[in-house]
Amino acid sequence: MAVTALYAHVPFCAQKCRYCDFDSRSFAPCELGAALDAYFEQLYARLDAFGKAGALDQIRTVYVGGGTPSLAGERVVELARRIRAWCAPVEFTCEANPESLTAELATALAKVGVTRVSLGVQTLDNTELAAIGRIHDADRALAAIATVKDAGLDVSCDLMCGLPGQTAASWSRTLDGVLAAAPHHVSVYPLTLEEGTPLYRMACRDESLEPDEDFQAACMDVARELLGAAGYHPYEVASYALDGHECAHNIAYWTGQGYLGLGRSAAGMLDAGDFDRLAGLFPGVSSRGDAHRVRLAQRDDAATAFEAEYLSQREAAAEDLMLACRMTRGVGSDLLARAACVIPTDELAAACDHALELGLATWVPDGVEGYAGRIASKDVIAGRARARLAPTHLGWLDGNVLFELFWGLA
Repeated sequence: MAVTALYAHVPFCAQKCRYCDFDSRSFAPCELGAALDAYFEQLYARLDAFGKAGALDQIRTVYVGGGTPSLAGERVVELARRIRAWCAPVEFTCEANPESLTAELATALAKVGVTRVSLGVQTLDNTELAAIGRIHDADRALAAIATVKDAGLDVSCDLMCGLPGQTAASWSRTLDGVLAAAPHHVSVYPLTLEEGTPLYRMACRDESLEPDEDFQAACMDVARELLGAAGYHPYEVASYALDGHECAHNIAYWTGQGYLGLGRSAAGMLDAGDFDRLAGLFPGVSSRGDAHRVRLAQRDDAATAFEAEYLSQREAAAEDLMLACRMTRGVGSDLLARAACVIPTDELAAACDHALELGLATWVPDGVEGYAGRIASKDVIAGRARARLAPTHLGWLDGNVLFELFWGLA
């Protein structure tokens, strides 16, 4: 399996949001430039090591995330330029926050081959933005969407529901405002309180700050309705896109493609052959033994320390089934047939049947001529019927239960 995706992490923010537990750090303005310079020099060196090893030859998608990559200014432009020197991705995404995205930066990113920008909008209500520690306002967010589009780039907007003080009316206003700005892609995430974050500690003292799951489910339903009516189709549990503007990089994650991580806390996933070929890039990591898949995470700036997780062939198959459940299309018959090579058919069929019984998924025929009647899980797994196990509305809202069903096969 070729490595087709590259993720680069830029762990710097002007100010860390109250809900965020991602690996990022903030510096005083007088110290930020030197810290960014030092970090990016190490990124460039790591990138060159990947390139010289042939690890980037088949990269199709690149995603630069954070943190706030746009805070790095010209450095992130140079990173994109250097990545393009090693590979020719068809999709190249850079994350940005509205307050640090300028027209000059958007234009420069476009010139070096970035194709889309993912903006952390979150909400268009200024009170809600302040409550979660964001430092932009609604007007700046809308201006940033226009800036990206004016540069000729695709734009994606991240939105969050269940924020402190958010109401059904304010959520609808946010959706209406974003739709009026006409991005190409929208992702909608329910707020989760991660232990150790400022918002978590605040909610421990004030229960009113805790997200209401019923309210979040209602928000997700409203988003699906309004986005669908505006021509955005749901292709993944959290994401909507205009036709032809789906995020290919995220799809690579959910369909079991190999990917590399560049930078501190960046994660990668390699199959046995790719790991054997590239093991020299990961000092200190043990040999894989009979593992079928290896997950890797860089733990320092200099790429001298890594964590590794080793998955058996059965665990890898269960993971692929679980991740496929994130996609609107669901689990295809070909994936089920491959999984049946390492997971007993009766266990696999039982998991599918359980998903059906709970109302989390349904069989959708692949359009094979001449097949009629009830679709049996064992028939699909055995190749006697072609269908995909697609999440239902309940499976979309309660995805964790569906995911656990299939990961339980590991």
